[in-house]
Amino acid sequence: MIARLDGTLAAQGLDRIELRTASGVTYEVMVPLTVLATLPRLGGDLSLFTSMVVREDAWTLYGFPNADERKLFQRLMGTTGVGPSLAMNLLSTLSGERLVRAVREGDLATLTQVPRVGKKLAERLVLELRDKLDGALDGAFDGAFGGAAPGAAIPAGSPSADAVRALVALGYQTMDAERAVRRAREGAPKGETTADLVRRSLTALAK
Repeated sequence: MIARLDGTLAAQGLDRIELRTASGVTYEVMVPLTVLATLPRLGGDLSLFTSMVVREDAWTLYGFPNADERKLFQRLMGTTGVGPSLAMNLLSTLSGERLVRAVREGDLATLTQVPRVGKKLAERLVLELRDKLDGALDGAFDGAFGGAAPGAAIPAGSPSADAVRALVALGYQTMDAERAVRRAREGAPKGETTADLVRRSLTALAK
């Protein structure tokens, strides 16, 4: 069982990286977009928490920035109908923090934003994972809940949520879109429309 890899970044692809360890062994590791977005330059130091998925035709390593996100990946893999590819897709589209929040709150609108996740699968994720996430992750992502700043969450069906979807449709990553919308909401006049939020968010993204 390979639980963690420390080394240097040897190569980078669209959904995977190669990590060269001090012993000279290079590992191919599948990673979510949250990892790809924070990679060092080639040759830079890199540390990943890993989970190995063994199948008849392949042994595949999946890498994560911390132990909590790895544990969330493993929880997702225990859900009916969710394999490693879809689990990585969930983590890439929503990030661990937002995914945990969506499951705990039963936010089907957010979950169905993920490609290949329809309403039935979203309902299954909430049904099978909600209880497992309550304390099961040893405090994972708690900064997004009890200790979060007031108004940090974007309510499903709100103009803010519509603005996030619009930005994603324009090609922005979900995490970047959410951050921009939160910034745009600060000091926004009451009754601001989705179009207004999108314009202000685009200004924030351009800075």
